[in-house]
Amino acid sequence: MRELNFHLCRMRVTFASVVITAGICGLLSFAFLATSLGTDYWYIIKNTSDTEGMSSHSGLWSTNEGGKLLADSIDSFTADYSRYSEVERHLLSLHSAIVVCLPVSLVLLLIGGICGLVSSLARSPFLLTGTASYFFICSLLTLCGVTLYIIYSHQALVEVERLVGQEGLAYIHTSFGWSLGLAWLSYSLELLTGVLLLVAARMTKRHHSKPTMT
Repeated sequence: MRELNFHLCRMRVTFASVVITAGICGLLSFAFLATSLGTDYWYIIKNTSDTEGMSSHSGLWSTNEGGKLLADSIDSFTADYSRYSEVERHLLSLHSAIVVCLPVSLVLLLIGGICGLVSSLARSPFLLTGTASYFFICSLLTLCGVTLYIIYSHQALVEVERLVGQEGLAYIHTSFGWSLGLAWLSYSLELLTGVLLLVAARMTKRHHSKPTMT
């Protein structure tokens, strides 16, 4: 009987460690994505021909040029699409999708954290599995947003190169910044949170399926 009690106690500790780790991962994923959306180091452009090394960096909402913060001049939701070329309309559509996917994913993460807390306290395999699936959906939205941003940036650079020629970009160096890296980290942690919740659900299901001993 003592051995059984020790085994059950150890199982409870293991379950607790799993859900606590899942909670920490969920909180970090939310914090990383929120920081990513609130900063403007998604894309970095550096002019190597400038003696002062002048560079600019941009986010989803604004651009910083030489220390001056500039709001995006084009609102992809209210812009008159008839004024732009087909390529520009395509880029505006991509930008609209990006600024919808990522904030929605952030809101869903907040709701998922509440669901995760409730399902963990209830120790319900069904709720834990459902919350895990919920986090997988969040990670899919984050992945879509980040992937679309990479595609958007590449196609925008191709369009600029078409307009100014390769010579015009000879001294321009572009790269993705740490804000995008935080979004990738958030995506990874969302996946990890879902996996840990599935593990917790399986542990709880095994515990409930074991026959009680008197």
